[in-house]
Amino acid sequence: VQLQASGGGLVQAGGSLRLSCAASGSNISRYALGWFRQAPGKEREFVAAVSWSGYVRVTDYASPVKGRFTISRDNAKNTVYLQMNSLKPEDTAVYYCAADKAIATMKSKAQNNYWGQGTQVTVSS
Repeated sequence: VQLQASGGGLVQAGGSLRLSCAASGSNISRYALGWFRQAPGKEREFVAAVSWSGYVRVTDYASPVKGRFTISRDNAKNTVYLQMNSLKPEDTAVYYCAADKAIATMKSKAQNNYWGQGTQVTVSS
């Protein structure tokens, strides 16, 4: 599995950014795809993820981003997006795209995830 993230940048508080992550690999459509972030001096933390349960799309969000961030997935393009609205200075971090067999293990056993390179998001106050 290979992941290529893009879309970070500098934005003022209250603004929006959209991150993209192009995924490739065998059976990639069956993987959960998601985003983590790591702020300076802090541990990497889960942000959001999307997967499929049968024909039902399943999403999960960390509490600090619920209602502000939206994760989506285009299986035809094998790409996952993170639309970030109402950004706050505390959202400043390096954002990493991740892939794993399921959302639960993506969160609980993050050391086993596939990772893309990080993309910097900076929110100025």
